[in-house]
Amino acid sequence: MITVTDLAKSYGSQTLFDGVSFQLNPGCRYGLVGANGSGKSTLLRILTGVEEASSGAVSVPKRLRLGVLDQDHFGFEDTPILDVAMKGHQELWSALAEKERILEASADHFDGERYAEVEDLIVSLDGYSFEARAGEILEGLGIPSAVHRLPLSTLSGGFKLRVLLAQVLAADPGCLLLDEPTNHLDILSIRWLEKFLAAYKGCAVVISHDHRFLDNVCTHILDIDYQTITLYTGNYSAFTVAKRENRDRKEGEIARQEKKIAAHKAFADRFRAKATKARQAQSKLKQMDRIVIEPLPRSSRRYPVFRFSQARPSGKEALRVEGLAKAYGENQVLDGVNLRVRRGDRLAIIGPNGIGKSTLLKIAVGEVQADAGSVQWGHEARTGYFAQDLRQAFAGHDATVEAWLAAACLGENTGTIRGRLGRVLFSGDEVEKKLASLSGGEAARLIFARLAVKEPNVLVLDEPTNHLDIEAIEALVAGLEAFDGTLIFVSHDRWFVSRLATRVFEITADGITDYLGTYDEYLASCGDDHLDAETAALRARQEKRSRRTRGPKSPADTARDADGRRRKDLELRRDVVTAAIEKAEARIEEIDTAYCAPGFFEETPDATLRSMKQEREKLSTELEPLMAEWEEIEAELENSELGIRN
Repeated sequence: MITVTDLAKSYGSQTLFDGVSFQLNPGCRYGLVGANGSGKSTLLRILTGVEEASSGAVSVPKRLRLGVLDQDHFGFEDTPILDVAMKGHQELWSALAEKERILEASADHFDGERYAEVEDLIVSLDGYSFEARAGEILEGLGIPSAVHRLPLSTLSGGFKLRVLLAQVLAADPGCLLLDEPTNHLDILSIRWLEKFLAAYKGCAVVISHDHRFLDNVCTHILDIDYQTITLYTGNYSAFTVAKRENRDRKEGEIARQEKKIAAHKAFADRFRAKATKARQAQSKLKQMDRIVIEPLPRSSRRYPVFRFSQARPSGKEALRVEGLAKAYGENQVLDGVNLRVRRGDRLAIIGPNGIGKSTLLKIAVGEVQADAGSVQWGHEARTGYFAQDLRQAFAGHDATVEAWLAAACLGENTGTIRGRLGRVLFSGDEVEKKLASLSGGEAARLIFARLAVKEPNVLVLDEPTNHLDIEAIEALVAGLEAFDGTLIFVSHDRWFVSRLATRVFEITADGITDYLGTYDEYLASCGDDHLDAETAALRARQEKRSRRTRGPKSPADTARDADGRRRKDLELRRDVVTAAIEKAEARIEEIDTAYCAPGFFEETPDATLRSMKQEREKLSTELEPLMAEWEEIEAELENSELGIRN
């Protein structure tokens, strides 16, 4: 379909890639990955002819229509949303418009011959079902049919970009070139797009930082690195394994060559002075000269380093939320939410969009006032909050990157501050950038650097991966895994959640599930993935209908429902805590039994003894707060039972 031959692109002395050749075939979906600035968007512009290559050739069939995601919606502000989507197929849109003009002028003159030609073209392009197809795509991207006839200007910026994505998809091009198509999409729209692309018959090239999206969509990966582009077969996970193995193989070959050179050199040094071995020594030196080791080029990928540490631990209970409620007008987003976060929890808050996850975090950190209920942070709790809207952190500041971070680093010298900036990839003149000029990824990295300065013992993160590239997301996961404090976060990145969560707090219109365990364990227990399931869309629609049909409740009914939900949450939490206590006690008993075995201490290696001792001490430490929580839950359940009887 599209053939790339010996392609190169440079800007002055900077070479993005050189000597690149590959072919893009129908039915294949290529993930284009690489570091920021490596040339991903540049390659897409070269493929579309918007930008010229430094050398080489791109061969595109003449009749192949390319679908390119545009970010400029300003030219369509007054155009109906459905028309914006349909304008993506320019040939068909022009034919439909010409047909309307011919019919409007038919009272004075009817050009029957031209009308027949236009009609044939519309039929050949399946034009009479085009409006319905465009409408379905808009709905799949979360734009309901009720607004399709309204002008584009009635939508927010994120939804305008969804319409532009619909414009590309509705055109049914032979090849899709999509730069970050999942930006501004919620999880249901991402899942719909994954299914759309999986069924797409043409060729697709997508740039994305979403691990799971690349895994679900891609059949191949185009990796821009080492100043070239390498084609791998398989999805993103398969690519990471293959690339690592390829690098390991090359490093192993270099090591073998270096070992061979060392052996030849050792032989020559030892025997060159002996007449009987001089010829052999000379032969070894010649063999050394014939061995050429090509140095491995440096990767263009840059990984920031995120280090989070707590100045001191919080109390055993980091956060307590009771009876929390919040409504925006008639939209009740939170109702009777109860939550207790223990020190060391890694709590992922999940649920359908619009259910109030971000609102819960904003209320917890004092950004939004609740309508009812209470929020109480634990003893010595020190929070670090990452807001979904990055501009919130910079509001009222017109400083440089270095000055903004330095304001939080009291008593630190310039070298230390520059070191902090260097770890999050700000170096040289970059530290003099104004805050207003930062990209989303740069702003996010800088905010995390400032959070680290505060040394919080509770990190509260609202969609922290939205603006980060793949390398930064992986680095953030590594930093958060090493953090020994408490983590509370909302994220739609399914890979991110699965790597970090040790407790899942799911909010739905039917109530709350509080699960003590990893995300994968949670899915295994309930079989329902709100972040990656076909049932998510169905459940969201059912909840919306339920809210519409539900009549107003009396205060007594509302209180009774809240009490029932609270009791259900307590019973579930009690079962989870009981299971954790039993598991810890069983393991302690195993260790104690082993200690009592004859000759155990004499026959067991010291390293094993130390490991078992540390494990027992750790389990004993964990048991104390678990037992305290179990007693609190039992007492509250008993009081609740007495209240029901009275």
